[in-house]
Amino acid sequence: MDFKDYYKTLGVASTASADEIKRAYRKLARKYHPDVSKEPDAEARFKDVAEANEALCDVERRAAYDTIADDHRSGRSSGPGSHQNGSRRGGQPFSPPPGWDSGFEFSGSGSDGESDHSDFFESLFGRRAAGGDGAQPRAARARPGGDHHAKIRIDLVEAWRGGTRSVSLRAPVADAQGHVLMQERQLEVNIPKGVRNGQHLRLAGQGSAGTGDAPAGDLFLEIEIAPHARFRLDGRDLFVDLPLAPWEAALGATVQLALPDGSVELTVPPNAKPGRQLRLKGKGLPGTPPGDAYAVLVLALPATDSPEAQQAWRTLAEGYPDFNPRAATAG
Repeated sequence: MDFKDYYKTLGVASTASADEIKRAYRKLARKYHPDVSKEPDAEARFKDVAEANEALCDVERRAAYDTIADDHRSGRSSGPGSHQNGSRRGGQPFSPPPGWDSGFEFSGSGSDGESDHSDFFESLFGRRAAGGDGAQPRAARARPGGDHHAKIRIDLVEAWRGGTRSVSLRAPVADAQGHVLMQERQLEVNIPKGVRNGQHLRLAGQGSAGTGDAPAGDLFLEIEIAPHARFRLDGRDLFVDLPLAPWEAALGATVQLALPDGSVELTVPPNAKPGRQLRLKGKGLPGTPPGDAYAVLVLALPATDSPEAQQAWRTLAEGYPDFNPRAATAG
């Protein structure tokens, strides 16, 4: 996927006001409209211009895009490339860095799924793409406030144990000149024990204010569990590598295995093969029912950096003169 420079597509600076973006879009839309343009690539150019306008005319989408664009210019994105449409740095494709949208607060219900956007557009905005146009309901009519949506990133241990945490959310707003400003607020959020990746938490009354006597909307927080150095989650099931010495795998052993909620004693049977998974029922992510934990056996070889260690391995080899580890792969 290539990075798209929406400002370059419209021919405006990244500091352009909302009116400047609107004028540039109208000019280019007339120029490349397939019904009137004689340009050979008019249809494709018109589509690019329309997508750029859709990304930049909305305050929330523009703020999100500017965050990615800044990272892209500085080379912090996971697929760095030059700041041009369809451009790459070092031949590597662009992709948003993990957790880039954590803490962004969006209004609106999201995309209706019918618009034909590029992969780049969808990767940034997803189903938020066709949210409201920012217009406010008439003050004379009582109308419930709109719901807001945001994503927060937590670590795996926090998902395991739950608890209360302070969450900082940033909501983009436009000033009188149409420039985007970020407005922050702090919320105390109760993270339930065993919360799943992708689960939404509803905070009643934390969305947009209603008009008249109508209630405020709600805030829906999507949970993203950050990758862990040792543990891997699949739904509620937990996977963790368990290194074994060669003699432990061969003879069997009783070992300690560290899990997010403490250590457990685990019996490894004799002749345990690397890659085998030992199941610990109910030791996965808490829930009703809880998930299971799986210890994935990994062979750990001791160093051979001394004459004594090397002799120990030679003695082992002499004890198995007919052993051929490649017998199964022999041609």
